[in-house]
Amino acid sequence: MHTVKVDLKDNNYNIVIGNQILKDLGTALKPLKVGTDAIIITNPVIKRHHGGALAAGLRSLGMSVKFIEVPSGEESKSVDQAFKLIEEIAAYDVKKQIFIIGFGGGVIGDLAGFIAAVYKRGIPFVQVPTTLLAQVDSAIGGKVAIDLPVGKNLVGAFYQPKIVWSDVSVLSTLDKRQIQNGLAEVVKYGIICDRPLFDLIERNIEKLLTLDSMIFVDVIQICSRIKAKVVMSDEKETQGMRVILNFGHTIGHAIEAANQFKDYHHGEAVALGMRVAVNISFRMGLISPNTVPRVDKVLSDIGLPEKIEHVHLSDIMRHMEHDKKFKEGKNRFVLATGIGGVKVVQGVDQGIIQAAVKDCM
Repeated sequence: MHTVKVDLKDNNYNIVIGNQILKDLGTALKPLKVGTDAIIITNPVIKRHHGGALAAGLRSLGMSVKFIEVPSGEESKSVDQAFKLIEEIAAYDVKKQIFIIGFGGGVIGDLAGFIAAVYKRGIPFVQVPTTLLAQVDSAIGGKVAIDLPVGKNLVGAFYQPKIVWSDVSVLSTLDKRQIQNGLAEVVKYGIICDRPLFDLIERNIEKLLTLDSMIFVDVIQICSRIKAKVVMSDEKETQGMRVILNFGHTIGHAIEAANQFKDYHHGEAVALGMRVAVNISFRMGLISPNTVPRVDKVLSDIGLPEKIEHVHLSDIMRHMEHDKKFKEGKNRFVLATGIGGVKVVQGVDQGIIQAAVKDCM
């Protein structure tokens, strides 16, 4: 097992990365004193494949386990679903010391973390991410939220987990699309601050797509360290540093919302958003001409979408106005200055944005 420390003022925790480690989570939780009664929020597929190993490890140390299943997909992050679960948890929580485990991908982690943050004004929360995207990104950093019809993640909080437990073996039950989805966020890290990581991806796309365990442990460690470093410098996104993690997300979130979260997985929408962001960067003279095709080629070689479909330009622009990064009534984009560097630009011209989006349609 490998450990990445997230050193925050009041909320220190570890990200633990390993192979076949689900059964060992209980041992790690004992000294953290999170409670004795685990509520595991997950979906039926994850429970069927991996729930037994996780539950057995917890029960072997005297903890009780209650699974709560929610459907797969972004729809589970609705207000109705969240409060339905809260009522179920409240009915169960009699003479217990409960804590919540988010056992799944980004949707499960966001939903479970939001519930943990608001129930009884906060109860202990553990992230056990089961997708590549969650292991390298969404499970780290304490952002938890649910969606509203007008936009994604508009109701939420910063609420740090007690530990993040990343078992790379669970990735073996993912389909290829889920792996591609997660690799979009890995590419993001390379673009924003780690050129060697981007080079590593370029050289090893086939190994990544076939789940080579050795390279995946390395990649997840690298991404976890990058995310941890950014979170430590700007835990609640008040200093401006953490916003760089949103590279590709301004348009990506707008595409998801405009499409009503139907056709695109999160990483696919972010990949399209990165294509647009690089296009905007070129149009504004921030990058050389050869950077655009280089980024496009990596994303295409992974098998991520090349064109925005199923949505109208006007809907994308309208949903973009709900983006949380708007400041003083002006948009804010994270734009590339090269492979391995970005800057935050406020007030990007609407004509440039529209032209870049059209290039991807």
